[in-house]
Amino acid sequence: MHKYLRLLLAAAGLTLTTAAGAQAQPIKIAAIVELSGAGATSGTNFKNGMEMAVKEINASGGILGRQLQTTVADTQSNPGVAKGLATKVVDDGVVAVFGPVFSGSILVSMAETRRAEIPNFTGGEAAAITKQGNPYIFRTSFTQDTAMPKVARYIANTLNARSLALIYVNNDFGKGGREALMKALEPLGVKVVADISTEQNQLDFSAPVLKAKQSNADVVFVYSNEEESARALRELRKQGVAKPIVGETVLTSQKVIELAGEAANGAVAHVGLTTDAPIPAVRAFRERFEREYKFIPDHNGVKGYTAVFIFKAAVEKAGKVDPKAIAQTLHGLSIKAAQNPGVLMDVSFDANGDLDRESFMTEVRNGKQEVKEVLPALGTK
Repeated sequence: MHKYLRLLLAAAGLTLTTAAGAQAQPIKIAAIVELSGAGATSGTNFKNGMEMAVKEINASGGILGRQLQTTVADTQSNPGVAKGLATKVVDDGVVAVFGPVFSGSILVSMAETRRAEIPNFTGGEAAAITKQGNPYIFRTSFTQDTAMPKVARYIANTLNARSLALIYVNNDFGKGGREALMKALEPLGVKVVADISTEQNQLDFSAPVLKAKQSNADVVFVYSNEEESARALRELRKQGVAKPIVGETVLTSQKVIELAGEAANGAVAHVGLTTDAPIPAVRAFRERFEREYKFIPDHNGVKGYTAVFIFKAAVEKAGKVDPKAIAQTLHGLSIKAAQNPGVLMDVSFDANGDLDRESFMTEVRNGKQEVKEVLPALGTK
């Protein structure tokens, strides 16, 4: 009898030890981001924000008592490399993937995370990303189909413009934005009188700007990556273009302001995220980020940071670290910043993985991005 009891206790002890060991296993996540090439600014911001969130979560006890363990890989701003990296991290057994930021890369790589049924948080804004019925893709910012109608109304109603010159980058991001903007402008009576395509990594903007200037449009709209947007702003000022210069998210970002210098002053953009938002939690995030990395984060830093806290909220809501359950929980999930401070602002997800929250109209004044107006979430009644 005593021998039997000892065997039972030993067996129970072994079971408890095994369960405790399993509970202590880290939650493996991966960052697949642009750390070199054209997307280095975006990807580095996203990665840093993500790593800061992981550090804070782990310091406060992790998720469901388990620590986060992160691997980081550089896509080199190349869609083919991004796809290969997605395959690798899936094989490594990660629970979630964060990135890429570039739309062209996520459109290719998300096939791998979908195949493995792993939630994938992207910084990409191309409308096509969430139009393919992928139940495992989730945005960290607005889709172009959500953002462009807001900025189009500003152009038509606030600026009273009736014509527009569009300078855009000829990649998935730029082409998606162009299509969404044109669709949003048409019912408002604003005509695109100059449709000007530029290339990723383009250095000389003299010809595109001259075309925009000669069109005599009421507004010049610039939609490109950070470095190219800064070059376009400098050339617009150089050629003396006095018409309003408007964009979406990137145009008034911190990196563009730094690169363009005084040429950025007066530029206006609708942004889904900005560290200049008049929200205490966002300002506090910016201060912590700047102390940690010695530079001011842009919207991509916020994307990376909030994505990890969104993941945390979904895991806790699901009650288990199961990729499929986490993805299912995210669809239709509303997360309140009061209960989950790391998300910074109240946020909700729809059935496609698109998000909704407040956004902002911003203007660069004296070398700084300033919020002109806070726009409510689309779902606000």
